[in-house]
Amino acid sequence: MEVGLLLIVLPWSTFWERNYFVYVWPVLHPLLTNNFVRGAVSGLGVLNLLAGLAELAPVFTPRE
Repeated sequence: MEVGLLLIVLPWSTFWERNYFVYVWPVLHPLLTNNFVRGAVSGLGVLNLLAGLAELAPVFTPRE
C-alpha cells in the first residue's frame, strides 16, 4: 500500500523533477514533467490502493 501512496504523491513533488533519469537522458525531462504523465502515474497509484483494499475486504467481512 505504501507504493500506491508514493505513486500518488511523488509525481507532484520536486523530487520527481530531480531524478536520475532526467540527468542521464535530458530528452526525457519534457515527458516526465508533463502533467498528463504525472496524472497517469498518480492514477496507477490510486488503482494500486484500490486493488490492495479489495484484497483486504474479505479479511474484514463477517464469516458464516
